[in-house]
Amino acid sequence: MEKYVHTVKYYETDRMGFTHHSNYVRWMEEARVDFMDKVGWSYQKFEDEGLISPVTSIECKFKHSTTFPDKVYIAVSVDECRGIKLRLKYIMTNEDGAVVCEAASEHCFLGADGKFVRLNKEYPEFYQLLCDLADADS
Repeated sequence: MEKYVHTVKYYETDRMGFTHHSNYVRWMEEARVDFMDKVGWSYQKFEDEGLISPVTSIECKFKHSTTFPDKVYIAVSVDECRGIKLRLKYIMTNEDGAVVCEAASEHCFLGADGKFVRLNKEYPEFYQLLCDLADADS
């Protein structure tokens, strides 16, 4: 799948000229939204279905710094999918192909009533898509 590309903005850097670490989490969200669009389950579709998918965990391992106006290429893949939990991984590289950050996010699925949604039972086609994507990356 095509990588998401983010260009580091000047305001995303700190006083030393390096990208502030908090921005990588924002880029993960940008890339995740793009990824879900590409697999046919946009966040608009989630909302239309009465679903939300809050983040329950974030991990980031920083490998190289980035600065304004670097391009960061973000590959998103399904690491694990269970009935109510989804784990995505992110590999961020610079223009030279060096890894700048390895990251992961975990999500659950909730209905409009705030209760957990079991994708395998309530959205089996979506669940199967996620499982297939996880298997493809294994």
